[in-house]
Amino acid sequence: MATAVMRKTLKSVNPFVLRILTSQNCFLGSLATAGEPEPDGPSSSSFSFSSDVGLQDGQKKNDNIYVKAHEKTPSSSVTMPMAFMTGSIVGKRFYKQVTTREADDGNGWSVMLDYKTLKTPSKRPLKCPTLALAKAIAAEWEYQQIDGIRPFTMPLMKLACTALERVPLTRPKIIEHLMKKFHQDLVFCRAPGDNDWTRGVLERQVEKVDPILDWVQSEFGYKPVVYSSFFGGKQADGLVNAVESLLKKTDDCELAAIDAIAAAAHSLVISVAIFRGRLEIEEAIELVRLEEDLQVDRWGLVEGGHDIDIAELRVQISSAAVFLGLSRRF
Repeated sequence: MATAVMRKTLKSVNPFVLRILTSQNCFLGSLATAGEPEPDGPSSSSFSFSSDVGLQDGQKKNDNIYVKAHEKTPSSSVTMPMAFMTGSIVGKRFYKQVTTREADDGNGWSVMLDYKTLKTPSKRPLKCPTLALAKAIAAEWEYQQIDGIRPFTMPLMKLACTALERVPLTRPKIIEHLMKKFHQDLVFCRAPGDNDWTRGVLERQVEKVDPILDWVQSEFGYKPVVYSSFFGGKQADGLVNAVESLLKKTDDCELAAIDAIAAAAHSLVISVAIFRGRLEIEEAIELVRLEEDLQVDRWGLVEGGHDIDIAELRVQISSAAVFLGLSRRF
């Protein structure tokens, strides 16, 4: 009965339209196949629909519809979709075991999902400079749940992709962006001492920030200028040139980490201090939240607001600092 209805329906369709529809390939995607590169050409679809499969010369044409599956070519790599860099869930876990091995060219270390080499969203091999970093990224993949891969729980993987893909192409722009905001750095800003709303902030800044300013002077040979203006001030050209020269000497992993910390802390000085080993993670977080923590002590913590901000800041700075340490060759 169903076959008869199908045949009657197909006969009522314009033959020209039917030929167009049956000649097109239909694609069925899933995360399990998203990691495998698709072959070129019309045979790249998972299934194709045809009304004359197996027809030979002189053979009568019938109205049956056949579904033919194309053979898949094996792949030796797993390419992450671009959605990986946006933070959205990219699909179910499609692998069982995560391991590490030395890269094929002997330059760095690779992460293996089952028997396939992990690649970046732009299909470049993910090669880590050290085995320690490769194992840390492998641990992020190992702890993904079956119901979905969550990139926002893999900060080291994201930083590695940034160091491999973004930094080499945009290094001058990254440094220019960092130096553009250097004059308005968080540690150069001072709260006015005669304002009731910022009572106690100036004293805390003198206690906590002044040692960092002294370190900057001893490290780069120029005394930073502090200011209370909303529009910021201007630092000495010698200090600006010295910091810029430091950034230009960094490798791709170091610059990616410095940029990430500076973005989270709103301070290049704090980022450089972590890079040079002057500040620990907790000390850096305390400096970033100095004024806000005083306001929390005074007015109280807003649940779902302050606590989330603190957790996010801790993840951003900690992951970048850990990435910086693991990527260094000793």
